[in-house]
Amino acid sequence: MRPIYWLVVIIILLVAGAILHLPWLSYFASAAGVIFAISYFWRKFSLNKVQYQRKFVYHRGFPGETTPAKITVENRKLLPVSWLTTRDSWSAGAPPLAEGQIAPSHLPDRIQFINSYSLRWNQRVTRATTIQFKKRGIHTLGPVVLESGDLFGFEESSKTVELPNTLTVYPEIIPLSELGLDADDPFGDRKARRRLFEDPNRMMGVRQYGPEDEFRRIHWPATARTGTLQVKIYQPVTSQVMQVCLNMATGLHSWEGVVPETVEQLIKVAATIVYHGVEAGYAVGLISNGSLAQSDQTFQLKPGRSRDQLGNLLTMLAGLSSFTLAPFDSFLLRSLPKIPMGATMVIISAITTPELVETIHHIRRYRQHTTLISLDATPPPPIQGVKIVHHPFIP
Repeated sequence: MRPIYWLVVIIILLVAGAILHLPWLSYFASAAGVIFAISYFWRKFSLNKVQYQRKFVYHRGFPGETTPAKITVENRKLLPVSWLTTRDSWSAGAPPLAEGQIAPSHLPDRIQFINSYSLRWNQRVTRATTIQFKKRGIHTLGPVVLESGDLFGFEESSKTVELPNTLTVYPEIIPLSELGLDADDPFGDRKARRRLFEDPNRMMGVRQYGPEDEFRRIHWPATARTGTLQVKIYQPVTSQVMQVCLNMATGLHSWEGVVPETVEQLIKVAATIVYHGVEAGYAVGLISNGSLAQSDQTFQLKPGRSRDQLGNLLTMLAGLSSFTLAPFDSFLLRSLPKIPMGATMVIISAITTPELVETIHHIRRYRQHTTLISLDATPPPPIQGVKIVHHPFIP
């Protein structure tokens, strides 16, 4: 019953007790009024200064791993909270291991993590739980709904707190042997890893022309300025760089939809390559014609050797969606100028179209070390100078 109705009933009882000269009725109405007032104000202020917090030891992990977590609720006021129920919206991809505290949600791939408390004034309660990383992705947590009420259970109140957190589940890393790659020299370039190349996109100076120089290296403004032929000097780079190029398409046409199992296998293979590449000392980069979750752009992570590079690569693969934004062959050609000269290119694709084969033929003219890992059921045709790894995957 709404508070206004209770108030009307109490007033009627008071008036009736006074008119009919029934003291007990007036006493009863007065007691009910006191209880109603206490109930109303208790409910109104019960959730004031109540704080809810999640704390995780690790926010990232691989499927099957677990991490300890703590849920802290604090009542930062003098009024006790007789009862409190928290309903925390949680991703099913990284759920708490707490039987009896998990309830289904009306949202897909979501659950509710439910806890109950009774808090005295200025009391903090911390409960420990364990989170299991189950499904690849960047999982958002929240909002959390706090529910409470008065001491007598007449009225309830609730409020929603956004409190966003994320838990990242990396893709699974599979052994190189399952891909048919040699663990000692998976990409066939170990003998030549220290060779130097010149990057034509990064000029570092000029020098005088020599008979061994090509005509296209001539720097005409410097030649006009000095009166003698001058040629460009490019910044040298080594082949100890790897660029992973991931095709997220699982069919020949976009309207055919996607095969979720194939998408996950593609990402597992890419994660395996970047992981072992970083472990082998490569500066690893990643490009894909797919998009990150809640994004409408393709992405590129430049090769690097920073301490966070592997974590950044795996996080991008964790957040990669199955939505493709461009045909892979044209996307690869547009991305070619951004890939350092001398880099080992690893192309991962679930389909091998004639357009992709032609694109790899074109790339082979400018990139000495190229590996194609095909998940197609049909073996790809031989491509001169390109290492082909056929790893068929049938969902």
